[in-house]
Amino acid sequence: MKIGVLSDTHLREPHSEFKKMIEFYFRDAEKIIHAGDFVDPSVAEYLSGQRELIAVCGNMDPIEIRKIFPKKRVFELEGFKIGLIHGGGAPFGIESRIQEEFDEVDGIVYGHTHVPANHLGKKIFFFNPGSPTRSLWHSPTLGILNIGDKIEGEIIKV
Repeated sequence: MKIGVLSDTHLREPHSEFKKMIEFYFRDAEKIIHAGDFVDPSVAEYLSGQRELIAVCGNMDPIEIRKIFPKKRVFELEGFKIGLIHGGGAPFGIESRIQEEFDEVDGIVYGHTHVPANHLGKKIFFFNPGSPTRSLWHSPTLGILNIGDKIEGEIIKV
């Protein structure tokens, strides 16, 4: 199963460049995961019109988005339990802090830092797609999760 993964889009609307990016990179994806900081409900509406959207709200999201999406959630894909959270606070130590938010998950998808992450921690797979639109330290990125016998991630520079 191929899943398109985003976080920290920080858009006031899904402009044509963003739409082209989603249509190109997520063309084979079965679902889209967004780890928060949409900033505007129109971005969530656009994404949910493309594929099934699994999402959480982030610290920069307005009340309209916070009413639609929870701060964290757990869902199952291909037998794997995935925790989804935006995250918060300083980037240093974020994975330790978010891991405490979940009981017995196989992987955690998060955002907030705008810094891509794709690695296996202490028996938990951590994945942060970075930001496709805003990053001070890295090229814009998004992610792909491939879920089969195991969870594997790919960070794509856009």
